[in-house]
Amino acid sequence: MLGRHWRYINLVLVLVVSVLVLAGCPASMSGAAYSRDQARLTQDVQYGTVETIRQVLIEGTGTGIGALGGAAAGGVLGSGVGGGRGQSLAIIGGALLGGAAGAAAEEGMTRQPGLEIAVRLDSGRILAVTQAADQMFSPGDRVRVLTGRDGTTRVSY
Repeated sequence: MLGRHWRYINLVLVLVVSVLVLAGCPASMSGAAYSRDQARLTQDVQYGTVETIRQVLIEGTGTGIGALGGAAAGGVLGSGVGGGRGQSLAIIGGALLGGAAGAAAEEGMTRQPGLEIAVRLDSGRILAVTQAADQMFSPGDRVRVLTGRDGTTRVSY
C-alpha cells in the first residue's frame, strides 16, 4: 500500500516540476531585458543625471503554479493518512496546507533585489524608476531613461 502512495507522490512531483519548467521564469525586472512584445517598438528617450539610489526588494510572482503544485502534493501526502472520512479530511487539509506552502515558496523563490533610481531629467523633472539591481548606478551618473508605449520605463547607460 505504501509503495503505491510513493508512486503517486513521485508522479505528482514530476508533474509539478514539469509545469514549473514549462511556465518559465518570471518576467525579468532588469533594465537590460525586453519582452518579445517590447522588441521592435519605439521608446521615448530622455537624458538625465542620477540623483539618488535606494535598495529595494521586488516582490515575487504569484501565478498560482506554486499553490497548485503544493496543493497536489499535499493532497497526495494526505491520502496516505488513515481511511474513510479521516482520510478525506487529511486529503483536504493536506491540499490546503500544501497550497499555502507552495504559494509562499513561489513568491519567495521569485523575489529579487532591486534599485529605486531617482533621475533628474535635463528638463528639470525628477523621475523614480524601480528595476532589478543587475546594473549599478551612482549619484551623478549620466543616464538614459527609456519609456515604451506600454509605460515600461528603464534606466540605462
